[in-house]
Amino acid sequence: MTGAAKRIVLETLGWLLLLLGVAAIFLPGPGLLGIFAGLALLSQQYDWAERRVEPVRLRALVGAAEGVETWPRVIASCLGAVVLAAFGVLWIMKPPAPGWWPVSDTWWLPGGIWTGVTQVASAAIALGLIAYSFRRFHGHPEATAELRRQIKDGSREPARDRA
Repeated sequence: MTGAAKRIVLETLGWLLLLLGVAAIFLPGPGLLGIFAGLALLSQQYDWAERRVEPVRLRALVGAAEGVETWPRVIASCLGAVVLAAFGVLWIMKPPAPGWWPVSDTWWLPGGIWTGVTQVASAAIALGLIAYSFRRFHGHPEATAELRRQIKDGSREPARDRA
């Protein structure tokens, strides 16, 4: 692959991951992870993206740490991922609309099989991230405190570096 083709592919993938990450903040999925991945790719081409990679990474890690601080949070996170996977399986199986469904059958489980596949994939990613976060942060409040300190220290950048 030529340098120009590689740049176009990486830049396109970076923008796609960034947009999907922003969407995943509001929809089921790992939003900050997508934003971080997109910025990491775009940082190879753009200074503005390079300046934002580390703050997003730190905030994503703080969010991951907070998600496993207590057992109720761990259980709720795992339960949420399992429910998301169950809905994905429902979408993949696409049973007929039930009798109580008040609108047209075409509105029953819209999006088809790929909606279900992405839901199951999102659940698998979520469970993997929960396991990673649990191993790294659960029972280690000093790790979370260190991340918060890094965020605080990073906010003291010289004004000329901010964009």
